[in-house]
Amino acid sequence: MRPPSGNWKDWRPFVYGGLASCIAECGTFPVDTTKTRLQIQGQKLDHANSNIRYRGMLHAMFRIGREEGFRALYSGISPALLRQSTYGTIKIGVYYSLKTLLVQKPEDETFGMDVVCGVFAGAISAAVANPTDVLKVRMQASSGDFAQITMLQAYRNIYAKEGLKGLWRGVGPTSQRAAIVVGVELPVYDISKKHLIYNFNYGDDKVVHFVSSFIAGLTGAIASNPIDVVKTRLMNQKRPVKGAVLATPVAGSPAILYTSAFDCICQTIRHEGPMALYKGFIPTWVRLGPWNIIFFMTYEQLKKIY
Repeated sequence: MRPPSGNWKDWRPFVYGGLASCIAECGTFPVDTTKTRLQIQGQKLDHANSNIRYRGMLHAMFRIGREEGFRALYSGISPALLRQSTYGTIKIGVYYSLKTLLVQKPEDETFGMDVVCGVFAGAISAAVANPTDVLKVRMQASSGDFAQITMLQAYRNIYAKEGLKGLWRGVGPTSQRAAIVVGVELPVYDISKKHLIYNFNYGDDKVVHFVSSFIAGLTGAIASNPIDVVKTRLMNQKRPVKGAVLATPVAGSPAILYTSAFDCICQTIRHEGPMALYKGFIPTWVRLGPWNIIFFMTYEQLKKIY
């Protein structure tokens, strides 16, 4: 899949990518909320999130809706849409424009080249959109007053207590996750679509778009879930007030639970086991599958409009 005009300067992939991303986000956001809640629970070092409240995706969704109301499943939707309008726009636009710039003829494209373009586009776009991701995670994870305030108030709250660094908390694993997701999903979608069209003589139609996007979502979920767990936990980790001691069930545990992405991986495996890195995998897959289907099919239809 390349820009409609075949020109790397074409602006349409940026606009189409942003619009399709926002539509896909609205359709799958409640699943993303349950994924976030599942990923932060059971942390032995964090007293606030040490209990196992949810037994799985459906239980989490029903319990959140029953105890906090249906709107709680959409906590953080505003920054999520703001994130997609920036992250999605940059990601798709840079990926397809870079592909067109590096390879003039579609038949000369290689999977390796697509992966390189995807990794670059994912890392850059995620780094730029990181503050919106931090806010989304905080609002999804919170069941208290923080989830009820406006987006602007939440930004001010984070900036006042944690400074500018607070808005870019977890930018490392966020960019790494985006590099993995984009570096897997977009090339897999393109190669699946190309394979179905040229090797099985299918047309460039909705059936091909559906199958290709389903495959892309599954591979993206498998590749990205461990670093997604790390990203979520780092972003949800609040910087304590100077001099304050964080109450945790582990004696002598530090005020800052995780000092880096690598430390978070080590601590998670040590205290919860390696499978903890796949917490929330079902909702991750359930979300990425429909998200990719909605996104790619919307993107393909937008290409036909203009």
